[in-house]
Amino acid sequence: MKPKVQPGKRVAVLGAGSWGTTFAKILADGGADVVLWARRPELAREITEGRRNSDYLPGINLPSTLRATSRLDLALAGAEQVFVSVPSQSLRENLILAEPFLAPGAIVVSLMKGVERGSGMRMSEIIAEVLPINPDLIAAISGPNLALEIAKEQPTAAVVSSNSLETAHAVAMLATNRYFRSYVNTDVIGTEFGGVLKNLIAVAIGIVDGVGYGENTKASIITRGLVEMTDFAVAYGARPETLSGLAGLGDLIATCQSPLSRNNTAGRLLGQGYGIADVVKQMQQTTEGLASVGPILELARAKGVDMPIVEQVRQVLAGTLKPRDLAPHLTTDSDEPQGERTIDDSQAHGGAALWGSVKRTFDQLRHGGRRAGGN
Repeated sequence: MKPKVQPGKRVAVLGAGSWGTTFAKILADGGADVVLWARRPELAREITEGRRNSDYLPGINLPSTLRATSRLDLALAGAEQVFVSVPSQSLRENLILAEPFLAPGAIVVSLMKGVERGSGMRMSEIIAEVLPINPDLIAAISGPNLALEIAKEQPTAAVVSSNSLETAHAVAMLATNRYFRSYVNTDVIGTEFGGVLKNLIAVAIGIVDGVGYGENTKASIITRGLVEMTDFAVAYGARPETLSGLAGLGDLIATCQSPLSRNNTAGRLLGQGYGIADVVKQMQQTTEGLASVGPILELARAKGVDMPIVEQVRQVLAGTLKPRDLAPHLTTDSDEPQGERTIDDSQAHGGAALWGSVKRTFDQLRHGGRRAGGN
């Protein structure tokens, strides 16, 4: 029988945007004692006193047990686990500010899906570099997690990844309640890159949607995009099966098909003819996919990985490719006829590998309400 979470376990969530606030709700609904750090004092007051975050989660009632503060020292005081949900490009500076208040032995969990411009580092790598903690106390969470749906308590699942299975289990125990279930794995590279890469494919889907192309085009991009994601992640040491799970295919499906996805929305605006500067202005929150295109392509070149979909997205962002001209280039890497290589040709050919990926992902979602297990 699964042990119960110790009531009132003290945790902190840094970042009161839509996902940070939603995850604070997940933890509070699971029984943890949660303090949410908001940069703006007025937002912290609204969350604590009004039980609302009208800027990022309009219409959502927050738990009465959830508290918020604009003081990092108060948010982090005594926290056994710290969940970080700030824009990826500001992670380093926020960690430097938080470090003096971090409790000894605290687990630090990344809720972010991005890579740092300039260094190309994943979020867990930045945490390990900036904070003086044991790498086994670092974890990352990813999966098909659209914030507003979860805030409305629509059931879903995610995966917690850490080099330490013990750490992953400890985090998963807290990040589990009646509408949210956490699986575990030890493939941090695959879990983090899955969350980053699907954002780029979602931007491409948004672009072709904005242009007016239909479901065939989108299905081609999603399918070939999964191949690009897997090639890239495996080149950096990920396990291919991780990209077939919640952090890869599961997140890709949700992000590409939902109007709630910021990356999909940004792409759709680009497809409708808006310039990148106008798109950034219209987006109320950070769109990680736009910031990650350049760093990911640099990392891909370093490993000799071809990413034709992401490269076409870069050209649209740069204004060197018309959005309407994007889709015909995306369904193949070459003008020459070639075999349809899916996820792993050593194990399966044609559609079998992709179907196996789809089946595994939906099996995880179907059984997510019963237990936390391996991804």
